[in-house]
Amino acid sequence: MSRVEKESQEEHEGNEESPSASCSEETAVSTCCGPDVKENETPAISSCCGNDTKEKDTGSSSACCSGVEGENELEDAENRKPNGKNTVEYKVSGMDCPSCAATIEKGLQKTEGIQSIRVNYGTGKMAVGADDHSIYNQVPQLVRKWGFEAEPLDKNKNRQTYKIEGMDCGSCAMTIEKHVSKNPNVQEVKVNFSTGKMQIEHTTNENIIIKEVQRAGFDASLDSKEASSNTKKKGASTTAISGTFLVLGFLGSFTSITPSVIMALYAISILVGGYKPARSAFYAIKSGSLDMNVLMATAAIGAAIIGEWFEAATVLWLFALGNTLQNKSIERTRDSIRSLINLTPAEATVKSGNQLIRKPVEEVGIDAIIVIKPGEKAPLDGVIVSGISTMNQAPITGESLPVDKQQGDPVYAGTVNESGSLEVKVTKLVEDTTIAKIIHLVEEAQEKKAPTQAFIDHFASIYTPIVFILALLVMVVPPLAGFGSWGAWLYKGLALLVVACPCALVISTPVAIVSAIGNAAKNGVLIKGGTFLEKAGAIQAIAFDKTGTLTIGRPKVTEVLSLHNNSEELISIVRTIEEHSIHPIAQAITTYAEERRIPAKEGKAFKAIPGKGAQAEINGVEYFAGNPKWFKEMEVPLHELKERMNELQGNGSTLILIGSREEILGLIAVADTIRDITVQSIQKLKQAGIDEMVMLTGDNEGTAKKIASETGVDRYFAELMPEDKVTAVKRLQNEGKRVAMVGDGINDAPALATADLGIAMGGAGTDTAMETADIVLMADNLGKLPHTISLSRKALAIIKQNIWFSLITKLAALVLIFPGILTLWMAVLSDTGAALIVILNSMRLLRKK
Repeated sequence: MSRVEKESQEEHEGNEESPSASCSEETAVSTCCGPDVKENETPAISSCCGNDTKEKDTGSSSACCSGVEGENELEDAENRKPNGKNTVEYKVSGMDCPSCAATIEKGLQKTEGIQSIRVNYGTGKMAVGADDHSIYNQVPQLVRKWGFEAEPLDKNKNRQTYKIEGMDCGSCAMTIEKHVSKNPNVQEVKVNFSTGKMQIEHTTNENIIIKEVQRAGFDASLDSKEASSNTKKKGASTTAISGTFLVLGFLGSFTSITPSVIMALYAISILVGGYKPARSAFYAIKSGSLDMNVLMATAAIGAAIIGEWFEAATVLWLFALGNTLQNKSIERTRDSIRSLINLTPAEATVKSGNQLIRKPVEEVGIDAIIVIKPGEKAPLDGVIVSGISTMNQAPITGESLPVDKQQGDPVYAGTVNESGSLEVKVTKLVEDTTIAKIIHLVEEAQEKKAPTQAFIDHFASIYTPIVFILALLVMVVPPLAGFGSWGAWLYKGLALLVVACPCALVISTPVAIVSAIGNAAKNGVLIKGGTFLEKAGAIQAIAFDKTGTLTIGRPKVTEVLSLHNNSEELISIVRTIEEHSIHPIAQAITTYAEERRIPAKEGKAFKAIPGKGAQAEINGVEYFAGNPKWFKEMEVPLHELKERMNELQGNGSTLILIGSREEILGLIAVADTIRDITVQSIQKLKQAGIDEMVMLTGDNEGTAKKIASETGVDRYFAELMPEDKVTAVKRLQNEGKRVAMVGDGINDAPALATADLGIAMGGAGTDTAMETADIVLMADNLGKLPHTISLSRKALAIIKQNIWFSLITKLAALVLIFPGILTLWMAVLSDTGAALIVILNSMRLLRKK
């Protein structure tokens, strides 16, 4: 439900909301920003809401300007590029509402030389067509005049994403970053261990970038569908060869083979198994990074120097084996997002006249008609223009039950057409589809560090050099002081070097976060990052917006009471008044009249009174339809209806009185209906450990009490103005609770921003919901919220398990070094084994249903 609809409903329910807090369809901008500002001519948001208004504070200014009715339809209609060959796309930042997009459009249309202009608020993109290429360079400067920033999208043509193979922990990512950034042709590079990807901006070619990564000891390939499925097995073969020579040397020690041959077998094992870590160690030292390759290579070389050839070969083989197993395991967590990429088909069937032509989805433009046959996946987002079918929307919303679709209904890329053939008009380009945005947002979320991860990374950056220096001191100080032999203390120092690797500790958090976010995405929930995952796991109270969240948001007429025993006449009058309104209560009354084939009368002088109701002149008489408070203000006697009004309000109904200035003709009671899944979801949330469920509503006390008892919420706040929801959330926080707010992501933006965690519903239908909230439920119901909370809590528990296990294992290894119990190969086994166990423990989050 849009902001307008919900606020209009509240007006009928008796709220005395000021006109400035609500925007009608016709006066969306003028109501918000003042009567002198015309729609589509609003300057920037600063002019509308004040210079100090921030995007987060307003949820993309939804609290101020997103009252434009049908914002989603507007965005869909605008989501097209200007025609013509000479078109440049720009990324526009700073737009807070659709009127901002219109401001830029109108401004640029007046610029000489610009032939076509289309600004899309939803995607934040602008397409400009001009005859003279020099004009494109002036566009960012022109756009800046209106308070926005524009950047040509082709400026990012040298920004690429590579898939990196062979990283074992965050220190490997740091090594790659430091090494590659030294190339003069590289402007910016960022490597993320969790996702296994490198974002790089450069002015050289792909092969040079790949070679640079290989020099650092890792493999790189351009990230794409083909590349993601084409994994290399090189590491496994060198591990096998190294292991074979190690076994041969070990078995040879029990035979009559000479020691020199055995040493040669161990040496080959060391060379084969140690080539990659030694090469990586060289570049890590060169770039000023102290990663695990440096520590392992140093330990192996030191062991060989003191004659422990078996130990040296075993260290490198166990290290290589551990890395291979870790890489295979962590790839499974990364595949949780790559599987989403493969959901959409690469080609679409485009209707051209009477012909059907197969085209790559990248070549299909806006407004093209595509055909989706039974059993096929939708290749692009669009609107059905012909056909009836059922679509399985599980990839987007997580709901396994198919949804009936007909003409005018939206279709999302990646969803499966289960029955009839459909003709769909494309509304979004391949890069702007809902599934593309989901993938982009999830990948961004996985790259954002959670507070715990940031702390662990900081701890590891201090811990590793300290233990490294300590290991050097152990090797040198005791022998110099006369405590034992050089060989014994050198061996202990080497073991301490291996223990200095904080690998298990460093990956304890990011692997769990990647697994949890991947699981949520496949189940129709977007978690915007590790920070919000951790917050969701610690939530104690949840505040729900009532209309459209707990309830369907579409009221129905439950009773008609006519004082003159002429219900049809009463309905005919109220239909005449309400037929010109778009709010839900008016539509409910109109639908009720249409179903009974009761026609409207001839009327004129139609007028809506914010916070009161509506009026019209019929046969020379002024009639009114609105809340009881309005009729009291006009001093129209209500005593005949008072008893029945109290009963209906007590049962949770909203009352619409109909009458003139002299008398009341009757009343109509309407009530919202609770979603089928609401009660079940609230029960599951309580089982998941949420202490308190709270409902926030603008409804009267009676309605709020009834809905609260039926849904099972513990507490409610009634008769709230939109700004009062913020106060209610703060009140809960002042009680010492960590609070999540659940709303539709548009009109609840201030409350969503105020809460510790903002959760928006119905993300599949609105771009705004996906942009403003911390967590987005793609389905338009609460069905996935219990899963989200329990998944977050399990993720927190697993992160704690991983951290404690890593610390205890590391501490035990440190303690066992000095008595001589922990050998060098045991130290390696404890480090790589602990890392593998941490990964496998985190992967349990992928399997959570």
